[in-house]
Amino acid sequence: MRCPFCGNDETQVKDSRPTEDGAAIRRRRHCPACGARFTTFERVQLRELTVIKKSGKRVPFDRDKLTRSLAIALRKRPVEPERVDRMINGLVRRLESMGEAEVPSDLIGELIMEGLAGIDQVAYVRFASVYKNFREAKDFEEFIGSLDGEPQED
Repeated sequence: MRCPFCGNDETQVKDSRPTEDGAAIRRRRHCPACGARFTTFERVQLRELTVIKKSGKRVPFDRDKLTRSLAIALRKRPVEPERVDRMINGLVRRLESMGEAEVPSDLIGELIMEGLAGIDQVAYVRFASVYKNFREAKDFEEFIGSLDGEPQED
């Protein structure tokens, strides 16, 4: 593993342990060249996923992009980070276990919305506003009106 501080290729693992949910290995590393310490996470990847965008373009699946999108939707919301991590891990496992190497972006968006609906209604609406490309306040009204039939979570 390359040191993110000095670029040295030879770093040493000082400690390894599973994460709380057991989905990854947390490794504390040390760089003998500059003395820096840093943490890496190692996850099992069942298959290499490719996302098929609406335009037809194919791009590699990026877990970090998914995490950033959720962080934006959940910004300043009272949701524990562990709960978000469990949602992300579950979503990625679902995608990997589908048996398909190529996944439509629409499916990923729907899975994210499904997960957010169970975590936080405000984040759900925030994500939906971008995902469904809301253009005016009426779009929010209609979407929120459609939520009235669903159980609300505080």
